[in-house]
Amino acid sequence: MTLRLQDQDALIPRPRGTLPKVCAVALAAMTMGGVVLLSPERLFGWVAMAILILTLGPLLHGLCLLAEEMLHHSNTRYRGRRLLSHLLPACGFGGKTLLAAGLAGLLLYLAGHPLPHKGQCWKLLILTSVLYTLFKSLGVLGPSEVEVSDICEVRKMNVAHGLAWSFYLGYLRLVLPRLEDSIKAFCETRKALCGRGSRKLLILVPLNANISHKLEEEDNNIRFYGNLPNNEIDRAGVQGRVYKHSVYSVLDEHGEAHQCVVEYATPLLTLHSMSQESSAGFGEPERRQQVLLFYRTLQEILEHSLECRNRYKLILLNDEDEDDPRFLSKAILRHLQQQEREEFCLTPPPQQEMVHPLARTSGAMPTAPPIGGNGRYPEPMSREPTLMFSLDKPQPLKEPVENTDHYRGKI
Repeated sequence: MTLRLQDQDALIPRPRGTLPKVCAVALAAMTMGGVVLLSPERLFGWVAMAILILTLGPLLHGLCLLAEEMLHHSNTRYRGRRLLSHLLPACGFGGKTLLAAGLAGLLLYLAGHPLPHKGQCWKLLILTSVLYTLFKSLGVLGPSEVEVSDICEVRKMNVAHGLAWSFYLGYLRLVLPRLEDSIKAFCETRKALCGRGSRKLLILVPLNANISHKLEEEDNNIRFYGNLPNNEIDRAGVQGRVYKHSVYSVLDEHGEAHQCVVEYATPLLTLHSMSQESSAGFGEPERRQQVLLFYRTLQEILEHSLECRNRYKLILLNDEDEDDPRFLSKAILRHLQQQEREEFCLTPPPQQEMVHPLARTSGAMPTAPPIGGNGRYPEPMSREPTLMFSLDKPQPLKEPVENTDHYRGKI
């Protein structure tokens, strides 16, 4: 069955926040406070030395990466791009790193050496930077899974992001604006889909990405009803490519049929097939995580799409309840009932008429006195507003004229 709104919020991963940054700032502040209490005279020297250790290591590792990129990949991966604008930033020689290292070196020079012997400071810097480069190259100091996941989500590099955007740009944005016209044409031939809450495309998103090509095989209470008229769109060199939707009749517990346009999210077939291929390196836990990211990304895309607004409904299916033979029909009916409760008919307000109070007692309309004596009667207040344009040329503003009589008391 489908997941409730609270269950979805607890299941769908939210974007990662700034708590690690806050914890890092708090930890750094506590450490700096401890250094100030223990040896305040060497604070700037220790801070400068720590910054140099943290920046020289990545810079040395960047030199190793730069050697590989320049010798073997400069033409194939960078296509002759400029060294300073592409190769150096790609290998870790960013402006922030270089600036931090330069300021730390200047601060260490001005503050003096924090260690008792000058040679110990430089030996520690060189040894730490070289060991960092070695451990980084061997993968000991590599990014964690959380960091990789955060980078992929922020930069939209997940498989789910690409599939969601492809599903929207290549399919939903093309067919959803035409859905209402297709349903109207279908209603002219069959008495279906004419009620409220059934004129949206229901998109099923199962967590296990297991999709059946026929819904009636998943649930006996779901029956194929027909296909909406085909939409032919010229796409990628194909003249009149056909896009179609299927209408299904869903039976409730009382045996009453409810027609709706429903289909699975087809990109989930790709995720399921990837999890079945060992060469893809895509297991079941990764597949489930990508399905949740696909749902979240597609929901965010559709919420900001003017072409698709109020024309769709995403239904997240929980695979834990698929043992129920009627879980799919129950999920669809629950969303149809929810739409019927949420939607209501907006009718134009009735046109008000100006009725005299005495008209309720007498059958004749009382006559109101004309305005200004020109024989015109006041118009009803319910008249629709109209625009009035003047053909006269605009006149300059008149200067203020003093008309106060200061000598009223003297005359």
